[in-house]
Amino acid sequence: MSQYDNPNVEVQGRASYLVTEGLENQSDVRQNTDGSRRYERYILDRVVDFLGRPAIRFELWDGFGVNGQEGVTLVGTVRIKTRDAFNKLLSDVHVGLGDEYSAGRIVVDGDLVDVLTETFAHLDQQSGRFGWIQKVFRRKRKMNTIAGSKQNIFHHYDLNNDFYALWLDREMQYTCAYFADDHFSLEDAQLAKMDHICRKLQLKPGDRVAEAGSGWGGLARHMALYYSVHVTSFNISQEQVSFSRERAAREGYSDRVDYVEDDYRTLTGEYDAFVSVGMLEHVGQEGFNELGRVINRCLTPNGRGLIHSIGRNRPANMNAWIEKRIFPGAYPPALSEMMDIFQPNSLSIADVENLRLHYARTLEHWLHRFEKSVDTVESMFDPVFVRLWRLYLSGSIAAFLSGNLQLFQVLFNRERDNSVAWTRDHIYPKN
Repeated sequence: MSQYDNPNVEVQGRASYLVTEGLENQSDVRQNTDGSRRYERYILDRVVDFLGRPAIRFELWDGFGVNGQEGVTLVGTVRIKTRDAFNKLLSDVHVGLGDEYSAGRIVVDGDLVDVLTETFAHLDQQSGRFGWIQKVFRRKRKMNTIAGSKQNIFHHYDLNNDFYALWLDREMQYTCAYFADDHFSLEDAQLAKMDHICRKLQLKPGDRVAEAGSGWGGLARHMALYYSVHVTSFNISQEQVSFSRERAAREGYSDRVDYVEDDYRTLTGEYDAFVSVGMLEHVGQEGFNELGRVINRCLTPNGRGLIHSIGRNRPANMNAWIEKRIFPGAYPPALSEMMDIFQPNSLSIADVENLRLHYARTLEHWLHRFEKSVDTVESMFDPVFVRLWRLYLSGSIAAFLSGNLQLFQVLFNRERDNSVAWTRDHIYPKN
C-alpha cells in the first residue's frame, strides 16, 4: 500500500496557496463519510510540492495530511472538510479557497493571520520561479467607467455605515493610519495620518483643495477645521456623502467643505492642492493618465498634490477573491505604473514614503475591534459574512506583513515649480 492509500500517513511536501474567501450557503457544511481517493491525495501532495514550504499542515476530510515542512513547529492546520470544497480549490484556487472558507467547508486551526502570513511569504519566494506563469495567465481587467466605478463603490462602501462604525476610529478613517509614536491608539494614529498629509502639502489658510475620494469626510473636515482651507471633495458613494454632509451641517463647517456626489473626472476649477487618499486603488491603471490630466488642468502653477494608495513592488493582479467579493474593479499599482499619472502631464515627484507596516498595524486594530463586535456583525448579516470579513481583514494584515502589498504616499508638484521645500523639516517636525 502506498502513502497515498493510507490516510494515517503524513507526506512531506511543499506548500499550498491559502487565501480563503467567499460567499456560500452553509447548510451543507458536513464531513464526507468516505475516505479520500488515491489521486486526490496525490494531487494535494503535488499542489503542496509546487507552491513552497510553509510551516503548515494541510488535511483532507478523512484526516490524510501533508506537512509543508517537517521537523519544525507548524503555524497551523488547514482542513478541507469536503470533496466538493477540494474540487472547487482545484477549479479556481483563489476564489474557491475564499468561498469555501467563508462557507465553513475549509477551516483553519491556529491563528489565521499567522497562517496567511506564512503562506504569502512562501508564495512570494515562489514567484521568482513561476513568474512567467503569472504573466501568461494575467487577467485582463475591465475598465472602470464612470457608471462602472459607481457600481463598484456601491458594492463595498454603501454596505452599511453602522457596520463600519463598529470597528473604525471616531473619524471613520478607512485608510492607513500613521503610528508616529509606538503607543498611539488607533484614534491618535488616524489624526496623525491626516496631519502628516497636511504637512506634506504645506497647507496654509485660504488654500483651495481638491479631494478625490473623500470616504466619510474626515480628511476634508480636518483640513478645513485645523488648516483653514476650503475643500471641494468628490465621492461617488451616496451613503458616505450623506454622512459627510450631515456631519458638516451639524458641526458647523459646511461653508468650508463642499462634499460633491460625483466622479472626480468631472472636477473643474483651479486649486492650490490636490489630494487623494485610498482612491487610486479603484481607478485602474487604464485610468491613471486621465487622472493626471484632471490634476494638470486644475492645479495652479505652484500647486502641489499627494496620492496615498495601496500598491505593490511589481505589477500583479489583485487577488481574484478580493476583487470578486470585496473590491470589484480594484487594482493596487506598482510605483512604475503610477508614473502614468505624472510623466505625461509634466508633474514632478517630490517625495515618496512607504507606510507598509503602518497599514499592517492599522488592520490589526480594525480586526481586534471587528472581533469584539462580531455578535453585532452577525446579527446585521450572517455567519458567512463574518467569516468573509474576518478573512479579508486577516489576509490584508498578512499581505502587508509579508511584503505582498505596500502603502505609498507620493507627493508631487509641477516640474517648473522652484518654490518646493528644500528639506523634510515641515513633514517631520522636531518636538
